[in-house]
Amino acid sequence: MVLAVRNYTVQALRLLGIGTVGLVLAGCATPGVIGDIFGGGDTPAATTSMGLTGGAMSPGNDAPGKGDPVAELYNAGLEKLKAGSYKSAAKSFAEVERQHPYSKWATKALLMQAFANYQRNAYDDAINAADRFITLHPGHKDTAYAYYLTAISQYEQISDVRRDQSRTQKALEALEEVSKRFPQSPYAADAAKKAAMARDHLAAKEMEVGRYYLKKGSYLAGINRFKKVVTDYQTTSQVPEALYRLTEGYMALGVVSEAQTAAAVLGQNFPNSQWYKDAYTIVSTDGQQPVENKTSWISRLFRG
Repeated sequence: MVLAVRNYTVQALRLLGIGTVGLVLAGCATPGVIGDIFGGGDTPAATTSMGLTGGAMSPGNDAPGKGDPVAELYNAGLEKLKAGSYKSAAKSFAEVERQHPYSKWATKALLMQAFANYQRNAYDDAINAADRFITLHPGHKDTAYAYYLTAISQYEQISDVRRDQSRTQKALEALEEVSKRFPQSPYAADAAKKAAMARDHLAAKEMEVGRYYLKKGSYLAGINRFKKVVTDYQTTSQVPEALYRLTEGYMALGVVSEAQTAAAVLGQNFPNSQWYKDAYTIVSTDGQQPVENKTSWISRLFRG
């Protein structure tokens, strides 16, 4: 999953208007080369340095001052990115911002800090830099990418469903914000896909807890978890099993009408599912049939 996300991030970076060299994704199973990611249309460049560095600034292009010239610092960061020295690259870009805070390259270096930190899996540092970019430059043309970089930095920290899912919730919120704020951006579609996977992950967590309660015989507690799945995560892949577990839980409690309704709704929406076959077997053990009670909360929920 991480490799796929990083490859998409590389593609996304090509859409940004910041001068850069070709970068190599170090540490990936299938290394990808980033060439001219940010273009060079707004670069105060001498064309003599355009070979390896694409549209990057020519070192020494600015007047000398205290510390390194902005061009030398900025291009040093790019070279370190190319070499896969992401931590060192992030430091170089931070120096651009520190030594030349009013240069347009400070703005661009801030976003590059976020990217370099993301590349080295320093997700919190990447998020902090991207969030600072958003705060300082809310109307910048690359703000959409900063939101996206924050979102995928959260997304890559999603943990196994047996663990706390607070990161998953944060990732979902950040991904949905990308789609909501920038629906026409190149990142919206990918953010929507990842948001769907995050929702499925949260639903899977509810299912895991619900199954635990059923196993313990705490049927009402389990039912409440499955109810949350079919209510809050109705478009996820967890819904067929959730309806089956509702059937199972209600039958265990002797609430036959609700069990029948859960099975009937399962059959109407997922007729070829094995979960429906199993639910049908459960409600048929007492000679019952999966008949829908249209006054049930389950029926009303799916009839919308």
